[in-house]
Amino acid sequence: MNRENLKFLPSIDRLLSEPSLAPAIAEHGREHVRNIARKVIEKARKAIAEGTGESALKSPEEWADVVKKAAGEFSRPRLSEIVNCSGVVVHTNLGRALLAEEAAKAAYMAAIHNVNLEYDVEEGTRGDRDDLVEELIIELTGAEAATVVNNNAAAVLLALNTLSFGGETIVSRGELIEIGGSFRLPEIMSKSGCALKEVGTTNRTHLADYEEAVSEKTALILRAHTSNYRIIGFTTQPSNVDIAKFAKPKNIPFMVDLGSGAFLDLSRFGLPHEPTARETLNEGADIVTISGDKLLGGPQAGIIAGKREFVSRIKKNHLKRALRCGKITLAALESTLRIYLNPEAAIKNIPTLRYLTRSVDEIRAVAAKAKERLEKYFGGAAEIYLLDDICHAGSGALPEMDIPSVSVAIRHKEMGPNELAAWFRRLSPPVIGRVGDDVFRLDMRCVENADSVIPENLTF
Repeated sequence: MNRENLKFLPSIDRLLSEPSLAPAIAEHGREHVRNIARKVIEKARKAIAEGTGESALKSPEEWADVVKKAAGEFSRPRLSEIVNCSGVVVHTNLGRALLAEEAAKAAYMAAIHNVNLEYDVEEGTRGDRDDLVEELIIELTGAEAATVVNNNAAAVLLALNTLSFGGETIVSRGELIEIGGSFRLPEIMSKSGCALKEVGTTNRTHLADYEEAVSEKTALILRAHTSNYRIIGFTTQPSNVDIAKFAKPKNIPFMVDLGSGAFLDLSRFGLPHEPTARETLNEGADIVTISGDKLLGGPQAGIIAGKREFVSRIKKNHLKRALRCGKITLAALESTLRIYLNPEAAIKNIPTLRYLTRSVDEIRAVAAKAKERLEKYFGGAAEIYLLDDICHAGSGALPEMDIPSVSVAIRHKEMGPNELAAWFRRLSPPVIGRVGDDVFRLDMRCVENADSVIPENLTF
């Protein structure tokens, strides 16, 4: 490589004086553009010095164009809209549940205004942020009291730290779950300050196993709902009712981590039954913890509901402040919970529930329109057809359920399925499909407007 190219690298001050950079400086700020310019020039200097590349740029004007482009790319929002054709309704990597329009408006209001987050307007005194949602959670679950933290992992951590710090928590070996991101229940128990005491085996745990495990160190019995997998075949697990009847006379709190957060009986809509918070509390659990952004269809949050004496202790834990929700989350959660007061409205207005319960005929109609638009765009370069498909709830919910759906399948004459997947990801907004059986598929269960698959004014 020609090291003489180093002489064509302009000084930073020379670059910043270029008239073509003036708009970028006005938009992004002089110091930010200066930092970007340093990075651009240093990268070029290193490449030339190491012989890994050289620049054909000769003038400061051309370097200014590079800096201007780099500044624009750096300032572009990292979080962007995605069209979910992945075949997973509540996709963790795509942000999980979509908010209902009403909940989104509530979050927006809280974001741009001062609000009564911890202020009693009537009395003119300090209030409790839990008051915004506690009454609604009590109404919807039958709990005596409730509190909210920033996600369900935090809810489990806080409850364990409060109820079992320094003691033993009994858990069935078949419920020692690991969820996405290598989050493992035994590790979170350790961080909470309680000792794990396993009982039973992976596939069979009896009530007698719990009875034999109880000692003077026992502080809590925990059941972790296996929402992201199932153990089938030769299995045994005592019911919540049996565990509650056993634990109550011994004054041992019984906690159930439901995780997936169903507030409605989904079996009414042809989906598998998923335990709800209300029925779990009715079965004798003292505390339940659930996610806000899975089947509930709200913002990321962890709801703790149950007996007043235990919730009161949890609220007083100093760790609660480190895990509490902000005003935007609470505004969205309150709005979502209010929608649930009318279950029929919840099915219609909460996107997660609407997507999970859509009819195949409705999905097929949208898929047919998407197929027409794709055929118009690709012409004879691709074979495009409708495919009866399956999708999943996602985020650990309903793991056994194959939910019927319809996909638009594409076979391109020049691009393989993975190349097609990359092509769709480069759209604006990106469209996320999946490859299956060597065919690129766009699952349409979460798509309500066929035009979103290929926008009318297509740009990359």
